[in-house]
Amino acid sequence: MEIDNRRLREIVRDSISNPSTISIMLKNGIISSHHLSSFITKGVADGDFSIADLKKFKFVNRDEIIKSVSESMGYEYVDLDSLDFNYKLALRLPFQRILKYNILPIEEKKHEIVVVFVDPLNVEAKDFLQRTFNKRLEIIVAPEEQILDYLRKLEVEKGMKDVITKIRRSANNEDNREGSAILELIELIIKTSIDTRSSDIHIEPSEHSCTIRNRVDGVLIRTFLFERDIYPPLASRMKLLANLDIAEKRLPQDGRFTYSVNKQTFDFRVSTLPTVVGESIVIRILDSSKATISLNQTGMIETNYNRFFNGLKSSYGIVLVTGPTGSGKTTTLYGALNEIKSVKDKIITVEDPVEYQVEMIQQVNVNKRAGLDFAKTLKAILRQDPDKIMIGEIRDQETLRIAIESALTGHLVLSTLHTNDAISSITRMLDMGIEPYLLGGAIVTIQAQRLVRKICHKCKQEVHVEKETLNHKIAQVLPENYKLYKGEGCTSCAFTGYLGREMVCEVLEITDKMASMISANVSKEQILEEATNSYGFKTILEVGVEKATQGITTIDEVLRVTKG
Repeated sequence: MEIDNRRLREIVRDSISNPSTISIMLKNGIISSHHLSSFITKGVADGDFSIADLKKFKFVNRDEIIKSVSESMGYEYVDLDSLDFNYKLALRLPFQRILKYNILPIEEKKHEIVVVFVDPLNVEAKDFLQRTFNKRLEIIVAPEEQILDYLRKLEVEKGMKDVITKIRRSANNEDNREGSAILELIELIIKTSIDTRSSDIHIEPSEHSCTIRNRVDGVLIRTFLFERDIYPPLASRMKLLANLDIAEKRLPQDGRFTYSVNKQTFDFRVSTLPTVVGESIVIRILDSSKATISLNQTGMIETNYNRFFNGLKSSYGIVLVTGPTGSGKTTTLYGALNEIKSVKDKIITVEDPVEYQVEMIQQVNVNKRAGLDFAKTLKAILRQDPDKIMIGEIRDQETLRIAIESALTGHLVLSTLHTNDAISSITRMLDMGIEPYLLGGAIVTIQAQRLVRKICHKCKQEVHVEKETLNHKIAQVLPENYKLYKGEGCTSCAFTGYLGREMVCEVLEITDKMASMISANVSKEQILEEATNSYGFKTILEVGVEKATQGITTIDEVLRVTKG
């Protein structure tokens, strides 16, 4: 069935509020996606549709249409990341105007100004630029997310420069407005940290300066460098926000505060540590969305997910999550709690501190100053008639023994332990003084995990690596016809080649035979052999290499987290 252009124009316009019509037409072959894109491209060039309308048309490739329109008008469509230019030229313009028009001046010549546009049809933006520079415009076009990325950098730099000037002016004039300027600086630091997906903010003084570093995807990067005079008011205001004693600079302190960024509320946990040049301040960013994460969002491979979930379905026993600090253990435990919470079960947690609040779960904060440690809290919890218990971390024999006794008396216990791999956890608990027969009867599942950085999907490329040049442990588990990948680096990943993180883990499911072996205190090697033979147990290294050959991460990352 043929559709004339007039009718198609009406359908496309109606699709802004009702996209199902276009979807049905595409699905039934009434119109092809190529014909639709060509029609909309011509419509944009003729003025029937605007560039802004393209955001509402979910069924077309917006960038491809803008590229076609630009080239038809004689404008070059470029990849901004491939150009060498001074993006700070834009600071000569009113910043709100360049944000409004999504434009970025990148070069000023004698008789013309080169400006990058998202929308080459924006007449208002062209008039503004010609009035401002009184020069001929040379227009090039680039993807909107690239221009916005540079504009965000400019916004941070401009804001930082203005705020530092205000702080110094206030301090020199002994003006009481210094507090508001410091708050602006803190807001800028926090907003930048959220925008860069940071997990922690490090405020570190030195003899002559103050450095702000952010941990992004597990790696620290320097974000700001201030002169030393900015540090004292910054540190004092940060401590005030966290309800800490600003006069106490000899002892470590811990606190927390809540702050809204981009209409989203975040919790921040603050830790101070006295050093020889001042207090080091570390702020952990707690994203409440992690409290609702499910296990299948963590990146577990299917076999490991099924084994771990089977452990969670047990009516009693201990399910352990192990790994070093920063390996995502707490996030996994919250994911596990989301899988098992139910109106039929009473679930109580004891944490130090409670990071995320979860509905339908009773959460208790350890308070060492008041004498409420893990062991005392656990004893109190058992009198509350719980069905399932989550212990933030097992740190000593007393806590471990109560956890095992709880497991053996009909409770499901979830907890974490600091060990390098799943089987080492058994040895560690035996070393803590627990009898082998108790351990064999209590442990249900042990998961050891790490977080690897994921390759940026925008700059991912296949690389050729000879097996002989690789670490021998990696080479042993690589398949015959393997492919490896890496990120070249682009603005999306801040030229690191990585964007985001994903879990790699090993899951040791304790079978009846393995429980007997643990009770008999056999060696780690015998337990590993039994797990491999009975259900194909895979180590973290093997799972990591598997993800590397799938293009999710790199071999370097796998080596970094497994120390293979």
